[in-house]
Amino acid sequence: MKFKFPISLSQTLKSQKRLRRILEKNLLQPAIGRPKKARRPSARIVLSEVTGFGSNPGRLSMKLYVPSRMTAKPPLVVLLHGCRQTPEGFDAMSGFSALARQCGFVLLYPQQTEANNPQRCFNWFRPSAIARDRGELMSVRQMIDFTCGRHRIDRSKIYVAGLSAGGALTSALVATYPGLFAGAAIFAGMPLGAARDAMSALRAMKSGVLRSPGEWGDLVRTVSPDQKTWPPISIWHGTDDSVVNLSNARASVFQWLAVGGINADAGRTTLKPWGELTQWRFKNVVQVSFYSLKGFGHGLPVHRTARAGQTSRFDPYILDASISAPLTLLRIWGLKR
Repeated sequence: MKFKFPISLSQTLKSQKRLRRILEKNLLQPAIGRPKKARRPSARIVLSEVTGFGSNPGRLSMKLYVPSRMTAKPPLVVLLHGCRQTPEGFDAMSGFSALARQCGFVLLYPQQTEANNPQRCFNWFRPSAIARDRGELMSVRQMIDFTCGRHRIDRSKIYVAGLSAGGALTSALVATYPGLFAGAAIFAGMPLGAARDAMSALRAMKSGVLRSPGEWGDLVRTVSPDQKTWPPISIWHGTDDSVVNLSNARASVFQWLAVGGINADAGRTTLKPWGELTQWRFKNVVQVSFYSLKGFGHGLPVHRTARAGQTSRFDPYILDASISAPLTLLRIWGLKR
């Protein structure tokens, strides 16, 4: 008796091979590394606008980022943007709020308005704007006090940094309220007292101002004559900065060395891939640091891998470098986990 198969044996074997391949592709592939389902992108960090923080004589705006997880008494970092910048653009490109979320510190952005300055520059060159307890300086002080009260900030861990006009305002803040800050950083900024109006500010930015180290120091001592100790400060500047002359960085270094009574010849210089780092110690603590960035222009140096939270926004004053200023500041300020 003969049996007739509906299909040949070779056809059956081919069908079994096809079935095996389908099973391997759909059922067995996870064991050999099938691509995982793509994760949803994390939510973009949003800075909150705060009103009612004080009398606000400088008519500034206040932006704040408070991470969901932080210690009972978190640190506070104050960031001052440069001309034509906004806190949102500055933050998106620098990644500071992403670092705040990771490390658990509160982030404060004072913001200049076009009503105060058409280019949104802080008015660091106007005596009325940077006088003690007046103008823009007082507005920033009120923002800090408000944030400290609202979020139980550790007042021994308040830090300030600024870029360009924001760096110049940082100089004025530290000179006027030195006991308020545990550390400061000036990026492509100006020394205190470099100008008294818009025209002299432009000249100083372009060519610098010729003064002796003692004269630069006297400008700070006049503002806070009874101050004995000063927060550690770092000055950052690119050798190819075409907006603010490099001589202004040297003047800032001389200013803070003179204030601290530190001999300029006592600095120790180390060659780095990105340029030179010179540090001056006082009582075994690095008091003044100068980051001279070789071939670097006008802006904040940020390494690509440090740009957590970056969006598609573009800021011409946040520049790629082989050193990350945000990460370096967190390290020297002891904020990085």
